Amino acid sequence: MASSYHLPKNLLHPRYWLSWWAVASLSLLAFLPWQVRHGLGKQLGSLMYKHNTKRRQIILVNLDIAFPKLTPAEREQFALANLQEYACALLDYSLLFFRSRKHLYKNIHLSGQEHLQQAIAKNQNIMLLLGHSVWLEFAPVAIGEHFKAYGSYKPFKNPVFNWLIMRSRLRDVQFVVSREEGMIKLVRSLEPGKLLFFLPDQDHGEKHSVFAPFFQAEKSTLATPARIAKLGRACAFPLMSFFDHKTGKYQIQIEPALEGFGALDALEDVTNMNASFEKLIRQHPTQYMWLLKLFKTRPRQDENPYSKLTRHA
Repeated sequence: MASSYHLPKNLLHPRYWLSWWAVASLSLLAFLPWQVRHGLGKQLGSLMYKHNTKRRQIILVNLDIAFPKLTPAEREQFALANLQEYACALLDYSLLFFRSRKHLYKNIHLSGQEHLQQAIAKNQNIMLLLGHSVWLEFAPVAIGEHFKAYGSYKPFKNPVFNWLIMRSRLRDVQFVVSREEGMIKLVRSLEPGKLLFFLPDQDHGEKHSVFAPFFQAEKSTLATPARIAKLGRACAFPLMSFFDHKTGKYQIQIEPALEGFGALDALEDVTNMNASFEKLIRQHPTQYMWLLKLFKTRPRQDENPYSKLTRHA
């Protein structure tokens, strides 16, 4: 994937000029103080909340399912805060694209790396279970400063931003594997000292998934990470990225390895994984990616809770 560093000539076509204009704007944001950038992000998030009805509704549906005891007013307040965090993170991606890694390292704090160092000392394979916080792209930066790593990816729809994000990721990991290439390449690449990133907390349908508790609901959860751990004889460490608004630092937290992950039955494995993500999310609940359709697949063929969402209020 090293070729992704080089700009494909087709991305210079006029149909992508609007995307490049947005990229140019991001390059300016990267050099602003974070307080100014986040002030803009909060305004952008408020606009999203007001005008992007479908995205707001997805968050509200998720909150209704995961936190049924919240009042409607509390859910609305939560959704606004979540979109503001999301918008701040989008603007902070400018740092990944246009600031040096030296600058980023000064503003990132990695906690729990002793868990990884102990596993490496024991010559164990390692899989990093990265949860979908809005700040998730800062985790590979933090890990890449100290360890060798690789991972899977799903291409973005916009080819300009896909190239930018891939270029950024390849500054921190050795290589990436597209999802279409399947699980085998991920397993074969496992070796002590080379860490595998895997993002397992989206709803990918019933195939290869098991329903397990996630907050106050049953969620279709991938069992694939446990199979990779079993095949690759790997330890699995949950982690998540957050932003500390008091210090202006990105906090990447690594939890201890999931005990027996891959050796238990599928339900136990995914239940333990979801519980570890819950623990992390509860620290900064509005910084999780509640914009995803997390509960699209329902047990007992219940109706898709997002099927009646509207684009306009």
